[in-house]
Amino acid sequence: MTNEWRHFLTGYHAEVDADGNLAFPEAAQDIPCQLFDLSHLGLIAAAGDDTKTFLQGQLTNDIREVSDTYSQLSAHCSQKGRMLALFRLFQRGETIYLQTPAERIPESLKRLGMFILRSKVRLTDASDALIRVGLAGDCATELVAAQGLEAPAPGNDVTTAGAVTLIRIPGPTPRFELLAPLAAMTDLWTKLAERAVPASIDAWRLLDIQAGLPNVYDATVEAFVPQMANLHLVEGVSFHKGCYTGQEVVARMHFLGKLKRRMYLAEAETQTPPRPGDALYSAASQSRQVDGRVVEAAPLASDRYALLIVTEIAAAEAGDVRLGEDGPTLTNLQAPPYGFPEAEPAEKTS
Repeated sequence: MTNEWRHFLTGYHAEVDADGNLAFPEAAQDIPCQLFDLSHLGLIAAAGDDTKTFLQGQLTNDIREVSDTYSQLSAHCSQKGRMLALFRLFQRGETIYLQTPAERIPESLKRLGMFILRSKVRLTDASDALIRVGLAGDCATELVAAQGLEAPAPGNDVTTAGAVTLIRIPGPTPRFELLAPLAAMTDLWTKLAERAVPASIDAWRLLDIQAGLPNVYDATVEAFVPQMANLHLVEGVSFHKGCYTGQEVVARMHFLGKLKRRMYLAEAETQTPPRPGDALYSAASQSRQVDGRVVEAAPLASDRYALLIVTEIAAAEAGDVRLGEDGPTLTNLQAPPYGFPEAEPAEKTS
């Protein structure tokens, strides 16, 4: 986050929270529009003649589909097919941007940079080049249009007007991400804040949970194969694009394996805030490994949390999943809003 942007947001009563993020006073849950500072997300800029060819050989999705009108989710995996990072890719001009939690930017730059070799591509930390802002709620589409911006169609579509890129984020709540240089964004935020109420990062994470959209953090690196986190159900994996790092494992699971774990929505009542990477326990587990992990967490009320979890299908169907061996039993285990296929290939243990 640039000092100028931080200083600007303090005018909206933002304060630094325990994690070093800017937090706003709690907003009511039923307000028609919420406005978010998304500085907890970082950006990598990929530029050069070989950019798409290079990324095509590293990420799980078909990078050829990324354009100035379409964004996508795509994972970077280890040789064992486990996710090292999960990106949202979008394009501005000739540059492709990879967005992921800011804590993953340094390691992602290092890992991807190892494979550049003679490719004509430059990877740089662009987190200060474009300010990231979120807008969500029933009036979001109307409010975007009032600023002279064309709202993208539901899904992962993108529109750009002048300096502002607008991405539609899938999910049950109308939601957009806006990206622009500092000068353009301060003006846009001021106008949006006339009707939308600044809200906390936790409220944005809650919307991710309700949409069934995962993230990968330092604590969950290499914890999941893409299919475990439902990435194939949110258009984050292409099974026809050809080779990329970890492709053999991901493809084998899709075509030959048996998926024993997948991602669910859940809730927990606990005085200790759950964190991504927290271990789950189930007496119904059929594995000798960890029974599951928290993918994302956000507060719903005092001592009550919404979760995305990856756990064994058998444990979820038994309704017997706990937050830690001695922790509370999770409630409201359910499929994400996009649902599960009636029959899908399942993970083969190796």
